[in-house]
Amino acid sequence: MKNFLSNFLLGATSQQKKTKYPGPVIMISRECGCSAKRIAIKLSKILSGYSYHSETKTDVEWRWVSKEIIEEAAQELEMDPGRVKNVFLSEAKMNLHEVTTAFSTEKVYDAEDQQVIDTVRNVILRIAEVGNFIIVGRAAGSIARDISHKLSIKLQAPLDWRINRIMQISNMSKDEAQEYVLEIDRQRDLFVEHVNGQKMNNNDFDLIFNYATMQDDYIVDAIINIMKNKGIIINNENES
Repeated sequence: MKNFLSNFLLGATSQQKKTKYPGPVIMISRECGCSAKRIAIKLSKILSGYSYHSETKTDVEWRWVSKEIIEEAAQELEMDPGRVKNVFLSEAKMNLHEVTTAFSTEKVYDAEDQQVIDTVRNVILRIAEVGNFIIVGRAAGSIARDISHKLSIKLQAPLDWRINRIMQISNMSKDEAQEYVLEIDRQRDLFVEHVNGQKMNNNDFDLIFNYATMQDDYIVDAIINIMKNKGIIINNENES
């Protein structure tokens, strides 16, 4: 499974990559303590089954990816994945491609760091264009915003709720859990700044769910129904 993304992208046909309507793709952003992985797994199973039972019997398998994106970028760059991750943990700087003067006072990425960022963006965009993927995190909602057959989702919850949830699923004290939640949120925001040039806000998402008040199945059902209504997947119930 380690190289499935690499093999899949290599095996994607030219027709898939150059389709008139790239996608479909679901992109899930999440605050620490909100389990996007569980949502992604349920969605991938339901959507794979839905494709098979559709009139076209396409038998399309939906997959979900997250850390595999970093691994794929590292493989393409012939670089250790840890080195790729470190680029996104450092201070966010100005995009090298946007520098208009040699006398700019802005801090700018060096050529190698810029190549890492560009490669990660390219991997995400290729995944989104090929379609039938659920991308968890990685600022995908911003990178693939222009794809028409997409749904960009955010899972959020009050900070106290998220701290308590981390305490429940770990052996952390309240102080430790709070420090952990804030640090993970910081790292994710920093990643977005690196690839997007700025933080994302609620206007960047199609759907926002309060994970503290919504069960996983409710969220999944809502996503599936909206995908049908938007024509991202075929609504067989409306066919005669």
